Amino acid sequence: MKEQTAAVQRMQDYIETHLEADITLAQLSAVSLFSPWHSYRLFKEFLGVTPAEYIRRLRLSRSAMRLKEEQCLVTEAAFDCGFGSVDGYTRAFYREFGCRPGEYLKDPVPIALFIPYGVKFGELRKDVLDMEMKNLQSVFIQVIQKPERKVIIKRGIKAEDYFAYCGEVSCEVWGILKSMDSLCGEPVCLWLPGAYKKPGTSTYVQGVEAEADYHGEIPEGFDVISLSAAEYLAVQGEPFREEDYSQAILAVQYAIDHYDPSVIGYEWDEESPRIQLEPRGERGYIELRGIKKQQ
Repeated sequence: MKEQTAAVQRMQDYIETHLEADITLAQLSAVSLFSPWHSYRLFKEFLGVTPAEYIRRLRLSRSAMRLKEEQCLVTEAAFDCGFGSVDGYTRAFYREFGCRPGEYLKDPVPIALFIPYGVKFGELRKDVLDMEMKNLQSVFIQVIQKPERKVIIKRGIKAEDYFAYCGEVSCEVWGILKSMDSLCGEPVCLWLPGAYKKPGTSTYVQGVEAEADYHGEIPEGFDVISLSAAEYLAVQGEPFREEDYSQAILAVQYAIDHYDPSVIGYEWDEESPRIQLEPRGERGYIELRGIKKQQ
């Protein structure tokens, strides 16, 4: 944020938190870190009104909301608004909204309240518009149900991600997995919670999901874990060029790491393995993380 914009925003923030007190230009100057004259000029330049006009309009609008929502006395609204008399408050209210406060108290018709938008948002919007659209990516999320199931997995040694896993196990294991029937239609990669790991084995594994009562053949060197039914948040990124697969994965993982599932009534379930599907450019990268209803 530019220095001058930040100075005006600090003055706005100060007014917001001290609206019921006497606010002087000297106080605004102290928070803006500019001289009183320069602070006044910047305020008028960026917001189109003087500090006194801004404070008056904001106080009148706040008082109007009190009249509407709290049904407070006009005298109470006048003095809390900083006016020395009800007559002065009434005249100012009428000039601002076209009706008297007593009339508005009885019949709160729509009025044009003063909304003090922070100057910082204008600059932030400019920054967004200046960004290259190619750097912006959408992700799509949905809650899905996973049934009780078994997963036939190939464990590594210490691997925490795909590349380390391939170094330990070799990428050829994927060919075996692709040849096997999978409950979800394709092989999966998993990050195992501690309860599903064996001593001296990796967090990251690859495998296929099978029915809970699966008793078929298990390839040599593979293991089987049983998973309970669980809910997952499936996050899917945009289609990508194959050479951009690393960025596509990071974009989705960043979105997940910064997503708060409480907005949909859930919390992360750390007891369920995190699941990765094969990064395929035509559909976008897909990752699933366990969730559970908030208590």
